[in-house]
Amino acid sequence: MAKQFGHSNIAVIGMEWGDEGKGKIIDFLAERADVVARFNGGNNAGHTIEAEGKKIVLHLIPSGVMRKNKLNIVGNGLVIDPKVLLDEIKFLEKNRIKISPENLVISENAHIILPHHIEEDKKIGGKIGTTARGIGPAYTDKAARIGLKAYELIDDAIFKKRFGSEEFYNEYRQYAENLKPYVNDASAIINYAIHNSKKVIFEGAQGTLLDIDHGTYPFVTSSSCIAGGVCTGLGISPKKVQSVLGVCKAYKTRVGLGPFPTEISGSTGEKIQKTGKEFGATTGRQRRVGWFDALIGKYAVMVNGVDSVALTKLDVFTTIDKLKICVAYKYKGNAIKNFTTNMRILQNCQPIYEEFDGWWDDIAKVRTYDALPNNAKKYLKRIEELLKVPISIISVGPKREQTIVARNEFLI
Repeated sequence: MAKQFGHSNIAVIGMEWGDEGKGKIIDFLAERADVVARFNGGNNAGHTIEAEGKKIVLHLIPSGVMRKNKLNIVGNGLVIDPKVLLDEIKFLEKNRIKISPENLVISENAHIILPHHIEEDKKIGGKIGTTARGIGPAYTDKAARIGLKAYELIDDAIFKKRFGSEEFYNEYRQYAENLKPYVNDASAIINYAIHNSKKVIFEGAQGTLLDIDHGTYPFVTSSSCIAGGVCTGLGISPKKVQSVLGVCKAYKTRVGLGPFPTEISGSTGEKIQKTGKEFGATTGRQRRVGWFDALIGKYAVMVNGVDSVALTKLDVFTTIDKLKICVAYKYKGNAIKNFTTNMRILQNCQPIYEEFDGWWDDIAKVRTYDALPNNAKKYLKRIEELLKVPISIISVGPKREQTIVARNEFLI
């Protein structure tokens, strides 16, 4: 790894429909960070880290947890299932990863997922392909101003007054006691860290196209996944975000329903799916796969202010003879060069491709950009040209060490 990187505070944002490999990238960068703070979503996220001989899947706790002496913050922008969070803490401790109030803080203003949220989600979630974890209904209650915040959960007088007659009261009272040591004023803590020149990674969950405002609505999640969500989800000024690292795959994937212009069918799609192990870390659902879509990439760069890209799973393309990049859509006989979230248009678009020769060299052990096959470098260069931002990190496998730093001036 290069000895000097350029920024103290960096947002790591998914550029697609989630599942881009953010967990690995954040874990890699966290070696140089002091704080990793997650700002959105709930346990509908799954961030996978493979390091130190372990494979850890996280759903709520930030991806800096496998690094020693890092503070991990669960921000106010999240909705938290207390049982899931406590189970995650137990799982980490079984894997000899110590969790304490010194390395984990839960925002007192984060909202709590309650049993009726999960039951409601099971009834409605299938219509748009949600994880049925209660995420949407919890955010609905938050917007309706009838939600339960973490500080209310751990204050038994408040919680009992609101839910004392409910059948889940005793169970959740025990959860509250176990979580109480971790609940704190996260906004004050993170601002103090930034003021004192600590290095902070802002961790996003899901991805740009799942954003409640700027995604492929209604096939979205219920939170702000884009870089703007950092500020509202953690209580910091936009001025505190010094750089935005967008994470995308060498190809595209999405889980569940909704338009997918570059979706691949047949043996090539099946090969990518199998080689890339494209199954959801949270639900185990099979992911749909598609060719790289530069329109989606340019859109994500625009709405997030992406400074550089971390491109993952380049190794999955090894032994695929021909690769494609979508450079425009065809709609009603006309070429469209900008992505649209208008579902009526998007579901009737056909991709216009550029084709590239693949490579046969195993790149899983490559650690420098120069050592990549020429055809891989041509593929990467074309993505940079289309997105008009540099690729700073290239991932060639799931393990921490399978990472190439191509440009370090945009990183923490």
